[in-house]
Amino acid sequence: MVKPGGIFPIKSPCTATCCIIDVCRMPYLMRLALVLFCLMALVESRKPRRKRWTGLLETSKPSHSNKKNLDVTKMRPGKPRPLLRVEDHDFTMRPAFGGPAIPVGVDVQVESLDSISEVDMDFTMTLYLRHYWRDERLAFPSSSNKSMTFDGRLVKKIWVPDVFFVHSKRSFTHDTTTDNIMLRVFPDGHVLYSMRITVTAMCNMDFSHFPLDSQTCSLELESYAYTDEDLMLYWKNGDESLKTDEKISLSQFLIQKFHTTSRLAFYSSTGWYNRLYINFTLRRHIFFFLLQTYFPATLMVMLSWVSFWIDHRAVPARVSLGIMTVLTMSTIITGVNASMPRVSYIRAVDIYLWVSFVFVFLSVLEYAAVNYLTTLQEHKERKFREKLPCMCGMLHSRTMMLDGSYSESEANSLAGYPRSHILPEEERPDNIVVHLALNNELTSSRKKGLLKGQMGLYIFQNTHAIDKYSRLIFPAFYIVFNLIYWSVFS
Repeated sequence: MVKPGGIFPIKSPCTATCCIIDVCRMPYLMRLALVLFCLMALVESRKPRRKRWTGLLETSKPSHSNKKNLDVTKMRPGKPRPLLRVEDHDFTMRPAFGGPAIPVGVDVQVESLDSISEVDMDFTMTLYLRHYWRDERLAFPSSSNKSMTFDGRLVKKIWVPDVFFVHSKRSFTHDTTTDNIMLRVFPDGHVLYSMRITVTAMCNMDFSHFPLDSQTCSLELESYAYTDEDLMLYWKNGDESLKTDEKISLSQFLIQKFHTTSRLAFYSSTGWYNRLYINFTLRRHIFFFLLQTYFPATLMVMLSWVSFWIDHRAVPARVSLGIMTVLTMSTIITGVNASMPRVSYIRAVDIYLWVSFVFVFLSVLEYAAVNYLTTLQEHKERKFREKLPCMCGMLHSRTMMLDGSYSESEANSLAGYPRSHILPEEERPDNIVVHLALNNELTSSRKKGLLKGQMGLYIFQNTHAIDKYSRLIFPAFYIVFNLIYWSVFS
């Protein structure tokens, strides 16, 4: 309750102090307005204060960890300062232009040896190619002496060595998911330039010992524009500059050795150039060709020898067997030549296949000779039988062929055969037909012995001498040929 004419204490929100106001001297409306103002001021003082908007976002004080990871690529107010002064130099010129040749070290890591093609005489290889050189124009100050790494976009703005692959047919730089190019620059200006490349290059192969051969191929690197007076290519660590993956393998070849060499190459129009060589030696696996070529050819030759044991009167069997083996050998030779380049010299596999073909063909000719001589012999026997007198009244007559060179003692050993029917010695032809009469009074044991003798003579009669000799001569000569072949080409 306020006394009239008294003093009314009011707490001001602006000064937080008590103001002494003489209320009695103020009109009624003024006093009411003053009270409302004081109430409003009191309500506003109880609400939380809001910061005035300055147009800037609040940032917390940088911590100790943030100071170490400052973003040096952040653009500063004013003109930006580049990390490398690329625009200040002319990078179309090589480093130290006009001075001595710039040394460029090279090392290679072979990722895979993809394929070897005998038909096209080339190979495909995927590798990491790295260059090392120094360009003082790329030097930059650095307190930590750390290098900076860039992708392929910077390569188009600076000078890089123009190395290419000599005798290459196709090559490309991998670009999945981006260009596989890396550029690393050190504060003192040293540069590492690396790329991942697949290249198909020519390989001069010698197939004179195929498939028992070894091939040596080379991948050659050289500068395209700069001679040895401007650019000196060299292997950075000697033989250690070439690294290979231990898992590299090929289906037909065994990789024996990788090594590096270097020499100068001369072109009459442009001069001398440094050339680097990646050499590797391949040894062909023989087991595939043993199964696909040598074993089938050997089996066909052995199959042709079966005809020597077939009766020479079985014409369809021996002729069909000979034709089948000849055609099979022709198919094997055609299949081997289809997967090989058309070379003008004789290969080791050609020698084996053609010698085998000759053996098969000779077995066919052998039967032709047997058949001809047999026909000629039967014609002579027919004429001779027509000249003999009639042998009538002889019981159970049998006819057998004997060679005219038998002795009289051998004729006497034929018990039961009448000597009166044997011609005199001076009248014997080359082949004589002797009619044997078997007496019914012979004992059973004597008959069995005679039948066995006749059977043996019958077999001898139908086995031609050429077939007998061929059974031994053909295998013997083929074994000797194989011994010589494998001792020379293995």
